[in-house]
Amino acid sequence: MADSPAAGTAPPRQHDTREAVLFGGVYGAVLASSMVAALTQYGRVTPAGRRYDAAWLLVTAFASALAHGYAHYIAERGPHRRWDVLRTLCDEWPLVTAVLPTVLVLAGAGWQWWPAKGLEYPAFALNIVILFGLGLVTARWSARRWPIAVLIGMVDALLGVIVVVANAVIK
Repeated sequence: MADSPAAGTAPPRQHDTREAVLFGGVYGAVLASSMVAALTQYGRVTPAGRRYDAAWLLVTAFASALAHGYAHYIAERGPHRRWDVLRTLCDEWPLVTAVLPTVLVLAGAGWQWWPAKGLEYPAFALNIVILFGLGLVTARWSARRWPIAVLIGMVDALLGVIVVVANAVIK
């Protein structure tokens, strides 16, 4: 009886790893595309500007992961163990991981591995591919048939396309 939760309280919800990868990955890829669109609006096409953009994208990803993890922690009603807050924050790793390819693209331009101008389009394409891949993989993990998995991947990729279209309309 000592291990059972107190009467009237539910045990803390354990987040499935697949759910966390999909949610965090999609959120991170859309965040990366949105940040690239917003940061390139100011016309920074110098290597120093791209390094600045990469740093801001990384800071934003960590802040978003922290905010999301903290929100999950305080939303779970009931008793918490001492290290639950750290476990909850660590569960947000897919969000940060999903922005790393875009950070690398921006930082690479900052280190002059490739031209800094026009970099938002390859970054958008990369994030659309990431979104498609996340949708496809998680659908297959859920034992969906290939046609359905491809459709789910395309719907996820559509989120990235929406950011690209919004960027074009706003400019």
